[in-house]
Amino acid sequence: MSEAIARGLLAKRFRSFLPVVVDLETGGFNPERDAILEIAAVTLTMDPLGNLMRDATYAFHIHPFEGANVEQSALDFTGIRLDDPLRWQVAISESEALGEIFRPVRKAIKAHGCTRAVLVGHNAAFDHGFLNTAVTRAGIKRNPFHPFSSFDTASLGGLIYGQTVLARACRAAGIEFDNQAAHSARYDTERTADLFCAMVNRYKELGGWDLAQKEQGLEET
Repeated sequence: MSEAIARGLLAKRFRSFLPVVVDLETGGFNPERDAILEIAAVTLTMDPLGNLMRDATYAFHIHPFEGANVEQSALDFTGIRLDDPLRWQVAISESEALGEIFRPVRKAIKAHGCTRAVLVGHNAAFDHGFLNTAVTRAGIKRNPFHPFSSFDTASLGGLIYGQTVLARACRAAGIEFDNQAAHSARYDTERTADLFCAMVNRYKELGGWDLAQKEQGLEET
């Protein structure tokens, strides 16, 4: 199978949507009031056998927006130190971070023949709510993500493995999970991506997605 057909399979698999895994570390639970402190996104691709896999990772530290609230309990949970000089040097604004993620996401959408991205997250409603609010706050007109559709790996993990906690679902899927590295956006996003790919690929292996039929349809178009 050619690389072009392999890429086209991904669009066929998710109704022309490109799954992009997203995780945000925040200063609380209120997207209108609380700051986004870290954001990461992982684009996905598909091999010629129809197996979903990680492609590229984009991760950024973010300066809280002006007037943003940051709860101390959130910092204690994530381990983020806002006064860390190294963090201060590499952190960028919320709008800059969104731009740095949206550009490669749009390129990936085009490369795979998709129409837009769909957010994949662990407890996706949380990340989706913060992302949409940040997009509005930044005045971004071309959000590549679907405004409300998403894939939630917590729900899928509960269905397939009987586990809704990310670390436990990963271990049930045979994916190593380091609790010491958890709660950074980059690490959690990559593990969530691995978990999502494992579940999608397992469903294919069980015969739930007819790769041969999809491949034939692509070759005829």
